[in-house]
Amino acid sequence: MLGEQVRFDGGHKRNQFLVDILGQHVEWIPVCPEVEAGFGTPREPMRLVDDLDQPRLITIRAHQDHTAQMTRYTKRRLRDLRSLNLCGYVFKKDSPSCGTQRVRVYNQEGKLLGKGKGIFAEAFQRTFPLIPIEEEGRLQDPGLRENFIERVFGYHRWQAKVSHARLTRGALVAFHATQKYLLLAHSRRHYQQLGQLVANAKQFTPRQLVDSYGQLFMEALAVKTTIRKHMNVLQHLAGHLKSKLSPLARAELHAVLHDYHQAFVPLSVPITLIRHYVRVFEIPYLADQVYLSPHPKELMLRNHV
Repeated sequence: MLGEQVRFDGGHKRNQFLVDILGQHVEWIPVCPEVEAGFGTPREPMRLVDDLDQPRLITIRAHQDHTAQMTRYTKRRLRDLRSLNLCGYVFKKDSPSCGTQRVRVYNQEGKLLGKGKGIFAEAFQRTFPLIPIEEEGRLQDPGLRENFIERVFGYHRWQAKVSHARLTRGALVAFHATQKYLLLAHSRRHYQQLGQLVANAKQFTPRQLVDSYGQLFMEALAVKTTIRKHMNVLQHLAGHLKSKLSPLARAELHAVLHDYHQAFVPLSVPITLIRHYVRVFEIPYLADQVYLSPHPKELMLRNHV
């Protein structure tokens, strides 16, 4: 996907969005389990065989079993990746090593048993349960793309908060305060659970707070947003502005929110107007809300949702 010729046929699947657009804001760590495990390129194609939960990796023509070799490589590579502080991972769809879902698994006679996960991808998810992952094919969907990248930057913010120093309860309260509307746009249930956790922070050790908050935070961001959820948050934000706006400005904001609710304009339109008023009236609480800028504006993700 980064343009390196590592596919079984010696080709590549360079992804323009990942390399040319998102690549300006992240550092990519290239990983190809099949090449790095020693299978070479070009190589005989492989597929998953025998068991949906613990399949074997078998070449299609010669029926060579590469399961043990892939398993040894996977353990070693995941150990190396642990030290890199990854904030996200994009997998190759349908791959017997890297597919995260719907990877075909066959029986010995070549008949389809069902769908499973690639060997490396399954081990990665088990080892790094909080790291956002996605398949490159699903990133063609604007909503899934925006959600994945929002999770990547959310995980980066969380890691930056907990990785360089011991997380104090005060620091957790400050972090949570900036994430409130972002959380509400995804899941009211998680928003409430995290609020209760922060409010009762003194009942937990710092380690317990880090583990509990991090898990709930990433679970929340994985819940899909909707126009209805965004409208709820936008109306909350508009409520903070109501007393400061002129009747004409309030009417304009109401009209923009209505247009978004009817899907006439993308989310970027009401967000841009609200951010303008937040700057003009210098409202620190709203200016600090990550919801208004959850990822680099150059990605233009909210122009399509």
